[in-house]
Amino acid sequence: MKSRLLSLLALSITALPVWAAPAAEDAAMLKLATGSGCMTCHHIEPGAKGPEGLAPIGPAWRDVATKYRSVADAQNQLTRTVMTGSNPYSSHWKGKVSGLAMPPNEVAIKEADARLLVGWILKLDAPK
Repeated sequence: MKSRLLSLLALSITALPVWAAPAAEDAAMLKLATGSGCMTCHHIEPGAKGPEGLAPIGPAWRDVATKYRSVADAQNQLTRTVMTGSNPYSSHWKGKVSGLAMPPNEVAIKEADARLLVGWILKLDAPK
């Protein structure tokens, strides 16, 4: 009985980091996004309102994940967009957001951090 209890305890301790890892990653990515100014324009969940009740400035990240999940090289494409900005004349979020384009963010976030954040965004579940 004692041996069985010790085995169960050892198993639960080794499994703990697996359960804690997603929550720790979420917290780290939200801290990075907030500190880099991303949360000024973006939300995680769709349906949030932007300033003065308008559509949000940028797309919700769950919508971004859904749109780009099956796009080849999406992480590189989106990281480039974060760093250099987007073209207001070719926005595929028209009518869904109030912002015209994403400004370049190379002064707000390092490219390596942007790549990590984009990778995390692409792993988000579809909107509920």
